[in-house]
Amino acid sequence: MLSSALAASRIKDIADFEGIRENQLIGYGLVVGLQGTGDSLTNSPFTRQSLQSMLERLGINTKQVDLKTKNIAAVMVTANLPAFAAQGSRIDVAVSALGDSKSLQGGTLLVTPLIGANGETYAIAQGPVTIAGYQASGEAATVVKGVPTSGRVANGGLVEKEVGFQLASMSTVRIALRNPDLTTSRRIALAVNELIGLPTAEPLDPATVKLTLPRQYDGNIVDLLTDIEQLVIEPDLPARIVIDESSGIIVMGKDVKVSTVAVAQGNLTVTISETPQASQPDPFSLGETEVLPRSTVAVTEDEADLALVPETITLKELVDGLNSLGIGPRDLIAILQAIKASGALQADIEVL
Repeated sequence: MLSSALAASRIKDIADFEGIRENQLIGYGLVVGLQGTGDSLTNSPFTRQSLQSMLERLGINTKQVDLKTKNIAAVMVTANLPAFAAQGSRIDVAVSALGDSKSLQGGTLLVTPLIGANGETYAIAQGPVTIAGYQASGEAATVVKGVPTSGRVANGGLVEKEVGFQLASMSTVRIALRNPDLTTSRRIALAVNELIGLPTAEPLDPATVKLTLPRQYDGNIVDLLTDIEQLVIEPDLPARIVIDESSGIIVMGKDVKVSTVAVAQGNLTVTISETPQASQPDPFSLGETEVLPRSTVAVTEDEADLALVPETITLKELVDGLNSLGIGPRDLIAILQAIKASGALQADIEVL
């Protein structure tokens, strides 16, 4: 049986229960009250059409009017509808400019329906927009901090429709692992069965554990899930190295091992300098002045001796062995890939 003394994480932190999830919402709306930083209606026809439609619904005819306002912006509104959110509860919404607006600072989002993937409206959003950036400009310079074209409306969404899901009526529940792994899936099943005292949990695959409601919890699945999510187990993950080549970031898992290997790394530097010269014709020769190219190419190669990276037992020993080569992250990425190609690296390499 598993011992909680050696555990590292609660089940609620590494897995999700079937049906307990958020739902994504999206909507299209208008932000008004901007200080001349909104969409230019000539470049954003959708903003013009939306403004005209809104004014017509309010009884104002603007079809024959040349609108030139810069105080309005078209935006996309997004939000996450929490699991079991009740009608009338409030949620935060995110607002992002859709046209060529310069800033949403000081704006107010007008009533915007938020729809789900099925096309039904689940919430209504409205309220003042708060942004985390700003923009200030003068005649010859502009200062921008953060992203002034996106912001949030705190508690700006009002839930109008609930997502129907009867958790209490379920007799079986699936536990979905966020990082699929066969060992972790089995450990979760063992921990649940040890808690209940019956074989009610069964690992179906690396990402799913099936749970059957036992008799002592009949009719109250919430109590069962509450007890299960507090169980603590030790997750198991495959040895993996994650590399972000654009930024030079390297992340290694604790189970990464390398066999004894010798590595030589040298730097090849090629320098090209251009020093064009002007060629003057002789006096009275009726010639023309020409620019003659002059290029100098120098190649420098640093010598590098073979460095021994010993067979490692811990991640620290591996890092110390690679650091002893005295190289930067860019070269280290190439070395890790070469060690993997030689078969001496017992880990998967994932390049982002």
